[in-house]
Amino acid sequence: QVPLVESGGGLVQVGGSLRLSCVASGLTFTTYTMGWFRQAPGKEREFVSAISVIDDSTYYTDSVKGRCTISRDNAKSTVYLQMNSLTPADTAVYYCAAGYAIGAYYYRGDFYKFWGQGTQVTVSS
Repeated sequence: QVPLVESGGGLVQVGGSLRLSCVASGLTFTTYTMGWFRQAPGKEREFVSAISVIDDSTYYTDSVKGRCTISRDNAKSTVYLQMNSLTPADTAVYYCAAGYAIGAYYYRGDFYKFWGQGTQVTVSS
C-alpha cells in the first residue's frame, strides 16, 4: 500500500493556479518532513518545496518562490502545494515525499523514504 497519494493535478492555462494535495496513511505524519518534487519530460527530478516537521519551516526552489506555498494539516495527514502564476516551465509530474529526520537535506530526494505515485500538471500556452 502506497502511503502517499497525490491529487489536484490537471491542465491549466498560463497564469492559472492549482492546489496539489497529498494524503499520508500508515505513517506518523507529524514526524515526517514533507516535500514536493517534480520531473518534466526528459529532465531529472528536481526539488520544489518542503515543510519541516519541527517548526513548519518552509523551503522553495528559486523558480517557484513567490508563486507557490506549501502547507500541512497534521489533523488530516495532508500536505498541500498551492501553485499560482503557472507557466509552461511548471509542466511536470509532481511527487509528494516523506522524509524522517532529514534536517537540512530537505532538498535531496534520496533522503526521502516514501513517495507518492505522482500527479500530472500541464500548463498550456
